[in-house]
Amino acid sequence: MGLFFILNLALVYASKDYYIIYINKLGKNKMEKKINTLLNAIKNDYSGRRQFVEPESQHFTEMTNRFNNSLGFKNGRKYIKITTENGGSVWGFIVNTDEDNKFKKGDILKPASWNTPARNQARGNILDGNYSISWTGPHYLK
Repeated sequence: MGLFFILNLALVYASKDYYIIYINKLGKNKMEKKINTLLNAIKNDYSGRRQFVEPESQHFTEMTNRFNNSLGFKNGRKYIKITTENGGSVWGFIVNTDEDNKFKKGDILKPASWNTPARNQARGNILDGNYSISWTGPHYLK
């Protein structure tokens, strides 16, 4: 069982071991704003799957709202973990440090596991806006 509360213009869902932060459009810094832009792109892609579901149906609306409300992220020392299903599934990782030898801050990485990103190659960068994603995760390498 969790608890919702407001922290620095963000809605936070707190459970036993996990915090999911939903940043509003008044994010405090550039990284938060860019993460918010990424989350909105993920939501828009999910909403665009109308060819599979009757777009005006109550079921479509409920599924879209459930997905949109389940997106969040968890800040870590090296990475920001982007999650769906209220932290139950990992969408991807964002490099959160300038001290990485291989990647630059803001690089998008696919998950290799629950706690580890795939460090083979960045899938784009949220700070420069150059990325290709879908609601299921960052796109594969070309």
